[in-house]
Amino acid sequence: MKKTRIIFMGTPDFSVPALHALANVEDFQIPLVVTQPDRPKGRGKKLAPSPVKVAAEKLS
Repeated sequence: MKKTRIIFMGTPDFSVPALHALANVEDFQIPLVVTQPDRPKGRGKKLAPSPVKVAAEKLS
């Protein structure tokens, strides 16, 4: 059977469970995840990735 290809778009924390749920479905393939670029965070203004970027990198 051919898998349905999905482009996932999201940035905030509440998008991560949706990404995990879609990734666990055998009929879906997620070839692309779109999220906001890394942003400066904290007093040191170090770049921090979005929660969705972190989750997508763990899934790949």
